[in-house]
Amino acid sequence: MHVEALKQLKARYCRLLDAKDWAAWRDVFTDELHADTSPTGGGEFRSADAFVAYVQKTIGRPSCTTVHQVCAPEIELTSPTSAAGVWAMTDVVRFAPGLGVRGYGHYHETYAIADGQWRIASLRLTRLRLDLALGPFSFLVPTAWYAGRRRATAAASSRG
Repeated sequence: MHVEALKQLKARYCRLLDAKDWAAWRDVFTDELHADTSPTGGGEFRSADAFVAYVQKTIGRPSCTTVHQVCAPEIELTSPTSAAGVWAMTDVVRFAPGLGVRGYGHYHETYAIADGQWRIASLRLTRLRLDLALGPFSFLVPTAWYAGRRRATAAASSRG
């Protein structure tokens, strides 16, 4: 029963994100969400509101079409009110006509029951591959590019 509820939660995460239903998408998270997208060149966020605002700013334009799909969940109930899971994922983001990316990787998540519902308590996105689409062409973006960008961002942040 709990594992099925967690699968439904993740399905809502993808559907609401792609529909850009920001208020409903915010509701899939605990208030204290810890979201880490830094392995993919993004940031780290310590609240659901901050994470939702970042995602909305990044891919929230009506002209930016997204498709997020997850599969092959590995879910472990860690207590009656908490769980952990890893999901294989793929996403497509079309920033503008002729410009987009297709990514492959994993969501590493923890879950908690809040207000009687399962919610995502932490999320870490990792990528195995990212393909950049320019017009009719598609190019692999090397994983090392993300690591270098992440190190450069961290170094700039630490300098103040």
